[in-house]
Amino acid sequence: MPYTLDQLNTMTEAEFVAAIGPAFEATPTIAAQVWPQRPFRSVAELHRAMVAIVRALDPEAKLTLIKAHPDLGTRVTMAEASVAEQSKAGLNALSAEEYERFQSLNQRYKTTFGFPFILAVAGHNKASILENFAQRLGNSPAVEQATALGEIEKIARLRLESWVAEATSRGA
Repeated sequence: MPYTLDQLNTMTEAEFVAAIGPAFEATPTIAAQVWPQRPFRSVAELHRAMVAIVRALDPEAKLTLIKAHPDLGTRVTMAEASVAEQSKAGLNALSAEEYERFQSLNQRYKTTFGFPFILAVAGHNKASILENFAQRLGNSPAVEQATALGEIEKIARLRLESWVAEATSRGA
């Protein structure tokens, strides 16, 4: 990484899935399903195609996608992209008190909604993430599931933007 659009557009399905499969946490099938739609003219076009696949998923598959995401501030093994994103927000350096607060909120959220709290943490810090937790705990399950899916789309967009260069190898 990073890749150019030309490189992505000429990859085998296996290479393509390996390159951008992690855009949607632990769900490389989304990349596999979008591969036949190549060539993509922009990262935005690629992202839109992947989002269309997610939005067409049945409710059970959407819930599985949401549940594939790690808790924020957790100390369990997670995808490399999640580790980097959470580290930038300071979640890798929580005090014991902060860690307990995150764990408590994660558990309360999962008990309330049945899936982990998801937030595109880019541009956030510990305080703003905690504020989002508090605000979103008041949402209805339907609103929160839609919010979680929207955050997943943002996470995927940010990942794709960091992994794929808009310029092609021909300089276009």
